[in-house]
Amino acid sequence: MPKTVDKSFDRRANHLLRSIRLCGGCVPLHRLQFQFSDSVIQTLLDRELVQIQNTGRGFLLEIAEDF
Repeated sequence: MPKTVDKSFDRRANHLLRSIRLCGGCVPLHRLQFQFSDSVIQTLLDRELVQIQNTGRGFLLEIAEDF
C-alpha cells in the first residue's frame, strides 16, 4: 500500500527549495535547522534535490547540480 504524502510537508519542502534558490543556491545548514525540521531536510537529501558540502568551517546545504 503506497504511503500517503502530507501536502503540508510537500509545501514545507518546496518552501525550503525556494529559500535556498533565493539565497544564491546554498545556505549554511545551521541557519536552516531552526526554520525547517530535520525530516524536511532529510527528505530533500534522499530525493537528491540538495546536497551537503563541508567547507571546513561548517556545512552548506546547496541545490544539487543535476536538479
